[in-house]
Amino acid sequence: MGTTVATFLAIAGASVWMEATGEGPAIVFIHAGIADSRMWDAEAESLQATHRVVRLDLRGFGRSAHVPGKFSYHGDVLAVLDSLRLERATVVGCSFGSRVALDLAVAHPERVDRLILVSPSVGDGDQSEVIRAYHEAEEAALDRGDLDEAVEVNLRMWVDGPHRGPGDVDPELRRFVGEMQRLALEAPLPEGISLDRLDPPARDRLADVKPRTLVVAGTLDVDHTQSVARRVAKEIPNARLEMIEGAAHLPSLEKPGEWIGLLKGFLAEN
Repeated sequence: MGTTVATFLAIAGASVWMEATGEGPAIVFIHAGIADSRMWDAEAESLQATHRVVRLDLRGFGRSAHVPGKFSYHGDVLAVLDSLRLERATVVGCSFGSRVALDLAVAHPERVDRLILVSPSVGDGDQSEVIRAYHEAEEAALDRGDLDEAVEVNLRMWVDGPHRGPGDVDPELRRFVGEMQRLALEAPLPEGISLDRLDPPARDRLADVKPRTLVVAGTLDVDHTQSVARRVAKEIPNARLEMIEGAAHLPSLEKPGEWIGLLKGFLAEN
């Protein structure tokens, strides 16, 4: 078993929490915007016997705080790989994390062995009335200082999904995701932060994505995410789409057995 590293990595004044465990080909997991690196606990446990499993808390999530200055999330992931002296890795991203993974694959294709995009986001959610309404409800709750309601808005949107009520979902899953989301909403956001964005954005450069790619989405997710998943799988040259029945936006947490099966099968492909 490889040496476990769990530490804060200094990146241009920021302290980004990261963990690496296990031994073998590298695989890095990038969490969703309603979660943090804890959403990948099962993956770390399942894969550490065969892979060097890397995960991190993006700035503003989990244990990683924002600091003033210009940065990119995919640049932070690259810095983590560099710190571990990993030349190439399979990169897994969920939701917002999938956007970070996609940016990394476009900006640094030589560092990405395979790409896995779960409930993919490409930054065009304003095209969806449902997602616009969600953002408005979240912002209204935050403006009132009602963090409980802001968390609940996120849980109804992303954990329950549009086809279920809170009572239809595992209460432990809602509690776990709610805990991670609340931590992110409570994180201070200092002035002077700016994102170094790809230009043109990765969503307009899908045909340039080189790694073999697996796209995964849940059948109970919002229509926009399912549409993005189909588009991404169609436009990336070497990609395929897998749908997980009975899951919303976090299929890896709702249907872990099916998800781990897809993941391991994809990693084993020649």
